[in-house]
Amino acid sequence: AVTGPLELDALEAEARERLSRGVYDYVAGGADAELTLAANLAAWSRLRLRPRVLRDVSEVSTATTVLGVPVPTPVAVAPMAYHRMAHPDGEAASAAGAAAAGACYLLSTQATMSVEEVAAATPDGLRWFQVYVVRDRGWTAELVARAAAAGYRALVLTVDVPLLGNRLRDLRNDFRLPTGLKPANAPPAAASRQRELAADVIAQAGQFDPGLTPETVGWLAERSGLPVVVKGVLRGDDAAACLDAGAAAVVVSNHGGRQLDGVVATADALAEVVAAVGGRAEVYVDGGVRHGTDVVKALALGARAVLVGRPVFWALATGGGAGVERFLAGLTAELRLAMALCGAPAVGDLTPDLIA
Repeated sequence: AVTGPLELDALEAEARERLSRGVYDYVAGGADAELTLAANLAAWSRLRLRPRVLRDVSEVSTATTVLGVPVPTPVAVAPMAYHRMAHPDGEAASAAGAAAAGACYLLSTQATMSVEEVAAATPDGLRWFQVYVVRDRGWTAELVARAAAAGYRALVLTVDVPLLGNRLRDLRNDFRLPTGLKPANAPPAAASRQRELAADVIAQAGQFDPGLTPETVGWLAERSGLPVVVKGVLRGDDAAACLDAGAAAVVVSNHGGRQLDGVVATADALAEVVAAVGGRAEVYVDGGVRHGTDVVKALALGARAVLVGRPVFWALATGGGAGVERFLAGLTAELRLAMALCGAPAVGDLTPDLIA
């Protein structure tokens, strides 16, 4: 079996062999010409490091905190839909793999297992719940209350999907969820629509509320009693508005290039958001993070943690929960080595002067 982040191309190739074309394309693909999908990867590669020498790196620690909770690694699992498409054990396996690697796990609203099932699989793991606010606000309020009751420590409000992006691969493939799979946390629909909605990803997204405003942040915090992290921010002014509305943190994200094509790469948007936040809250980043050096660059630019998506899905498809643990542990090991070679024994030593 392929293991470790150094073999990511092989890991993806193995996953691609195991998955149907429609499922592989759903995960791998982006919007329109997939310019942003490629730009996310290229932007991290373009950044250059200025390592320090003659620093004592005989002991290097990747430990940090997220929203005040200690974690052994700043690598977290990004929220992704439908893990049972990758492996029958689904989100329970990926969450268990994350917990074994010490990584925070973000469960998607569009999961194929309920918030309670995933919590039962990882009672001691740090879990956050990603929220799509649907038009039925009562249902959303009930869902976030369930997440709080099940021990999730934060809500992650995704704000860049007022409408679904134009994902051409899915349209060409007429993508539907594989038989027998459905979103386990989906809002109720009329019986006649239940079956259609269960398989039709575009119809499901049609239930998302396009009328969100900054007030939604406070509403979610009130309903759940949990800190709210806003995911999908690419501008400094939006980040500031999120904090003014009560957000505990923001995620610099363009939804993995799956929403509006041609938007700024997350590595290029990060510094502006960090400057606008000005230490008032934590900033996280996702999109194209694939190597330990990418994590070093993100933290040096002011991110507190990074979220990794597609490689986790490939690791789950090829190795189940153990595959997810191996990938996350491998990425953290790469981070530790990169920190040592940058003369940074602790994550607090990853400062902007390390970036050329």
